[in-house]
Amino acid sequence: MRAGLRLGLFGGSFDPVHWGHLWAAQAAMEELALARVFFIPASQSPFKAGQPPVAPAEERVRMLRLALAGRPEFEVDDSEVRRGGISYTVETLREYERRYPGAELFYLVGADHVPTLPRWREAEEVARRARFVALMRPGEAAPAFPPPFRGVSVTGFPVGLSSSSIRARVRQGKSIEWLVPPAVAEAIRLRRLYAAGP
Repeated sequence: MRAGLRLGLFGGSFDPVHWGHLWAAQAAMEELALARVFFIPASQSPFKAGQPPVAPAEERVRMLRLALAGRPEFEVDDSEVRRGGISYTVETLREYERRYPGAELFYLVGADHVPTLPRWREAEEVARRARFVALMRPGEAAPAFPPPFRGVSVTGFPVGLSSSSIRARVRQGKSIEWLVPPAVAEAIRLRRLYAAGP
């Protein structure tokens, strides 16, 4: 892989994926001139050890594939799901450096996660291997990245949309049309995802 290639890595539960995720990835791609953005669903977040994702991993991966169909610049990477257990970013970054030697890695996170970066496993190595991209919601100020993390903020299309609010609407029997891609809404309906639980 040629040096100078800029890749975006977008980790998260994607429980479910929604338009906010897709708009944020598009904004990062445009503002940072990324060649590709990989969506990397976590098996289990280390910061939510007592709260596993609501939908099973295979359903979250399926919804991502539906949402990203026809968009070759966006790709689903299910390596963390296949690895199982707690998903640690440092392991994923090592894997990407092996797969794409010489590429510049940009790791996309919600701006609210930036203060937690020093608590990530092997934080100094994580900071060395990737630049971070803060994705902001409406009203959020650009965060200051704690040393030794390097980062930029992306304004893009800030929307106050979250996976938890979508799950709540499904439980309440409310429409999620216009909040998620149509194929994702159909998958949620047909497979009866999020009808119960948190």
